Amino acid sequence: MADLDAIVVGAGPNGLAAAVVLARAGLRVRLFEREPTVGGGARTAELTLPGFRHDVCSAVHPMALASPFFRAFGLAERIRLVVPEISYAHPLDRGRAAIAYRDLARTVDALGRDGTIYRRLVGSLAARPRALAEVSSSTLLRAPSHPLVLAALGLAALEQGGALWGAGFTQDAAPALLTGAFAHANRALPDLAAASAGLVLAAHAHAAGWPVPVGGSQSIVDALAGDFVAHGGEIVVDAAVESLAALPPAKAVLLDVTPKALASMAGETIPGIYARMLGRFRYGNAVAKVDYALDGPVPWTNPELAQAVTLHLGGTRAEIVASERDVKSGRLPASPFVLVSQPSIVDDSRAPQGNQVLWAYTHVPSGSTTDREEAVTAQIERFAPGFRDRILASASSTAMDVERYNPNYVGGDIASGDVSFRQLLARPTLSDPWSTPMKGVYLCGASTAPGPGVHGMAGFNAAKRALAREFGMRDLPGLD
Repeated sequence: MADLDAIVVGAGPNGLAAAVVLARAGLRVRLFEREPTVGGGARTAELTLPGFRHDVCSAVHPMALASPFFRAFGLAERIRLVVPEISYAHPLDRGRAAIAYRDLARTVDALGRDGTIYRRLVGSLAARPRALAEVSSSTLLRAPSHPLVLAALGLAALEQGGALWGAGFTQDAAPALLTGAFAHANRALPDLAAASAGLVLAAHAHAAGWPVPVGGSQSIVDALAGDFVAHGGEIVVDAAVESLAALPPAKAVLLDVTPKALASMAGETIPGIYARMLGRFRYGNAVAKVDYALDGPVPWTNPELAQAVTLHLGGTRAEIVASERDVKSGRLPASPFVLVSQPSIVDDSRAPQGNQVLWAYTHVPSGSTTDREEAVTAQIERFAPGFRDRILASASSTAMDVERYNPNYVGGDIASGDVSFRQLLARPTLSDPWSTPMKGVYLCGASTAPGPGVHGMAGFNAAKRALAREFGMRDLPGLD
């Protein structure tokens, strides 16, 4: 493709979202990807045994139905998304479990006396999922389009993000259920930013639910890549880009990379003030991951957990707090928080008949080279005695293995940047985080607003900026 209008570097969900928008606007676009296949944080591959298809990074997608970009793109009409009746579950000792059903009333009822607090925290947010998605997908400095939803989220986050977060609870199930959602942010708890992100996740669990793509996360990126190519886009794989100067001429360059990578790629051409701003961007704690091929279902002590695709393991709120504070202090927890997904219970394409795949990660300090398979296995075994006997094969990745797989995961940080309150405001800069002072150069990865997750919004927002500023196009093309 000669005479390019735009270049996108990085074929993760955000880079592909940007490429789709640009190509549908009629531009000549080339997409460069360092790996042999597209996908970034949403690839699916056989990591253990033939026939067992594991999600390499992300597995369950709370924003797949809620994201404004995916709604405009019509993702739910392009691929099959299964929405489980149980959005997520939190096993506790002695066979007990807290369960977030899609039905909020059922969840509240099962939580007993603490159910009313849970309803107060997430009910008004779950009642307006589209407004919540728009609020959580924009920068906090922009005038809110839904001020009442933003206010409700802010008040709930202030309550659950501080020292009084346990006030009012009389039992351990409801606070544990919320804490599992907060722990997705991979920060010491309680924490305002973690509470904000976790409350958004919890609310979506009772709205559209937490969908699972049939065929794996790869289905999402394949749909994006297919649309991009169908509208004239060109994908070049096995093409690592080390320098902006090495790219062919184009009016716009959109980079699905971290601020650290941008500084390296731009070199001395980057303005000093902006370079210092990028240098202040902080990366967070990391993950270590384990994938399992199983000869049958996980033998959960609580049989209802066999129907939960997503589970948060770690015990009570106090136990998870201790675990996350260990990680923040640079220690490996003896009893770690473990996020588990068992997608093959709703998608039989993931494993041979009668078998299952299990996806799990745990939090570790940035840059860790410690294999955490035994710690993860032991935590699963705590709530599912006999789990070890189900394992046919496993594949374990340290935090540094995670970074080697995707350099955007600096030190093993799959959020591509600490999810702190400061970096919710400035991710990586204030007001317009997708634009850079270099003519025609934009950032469109998870290090920009609205942050981590498979939602495409960072790429969508960056593409809108590029279309308006570089091509004078203020009306967006149709995406469905």
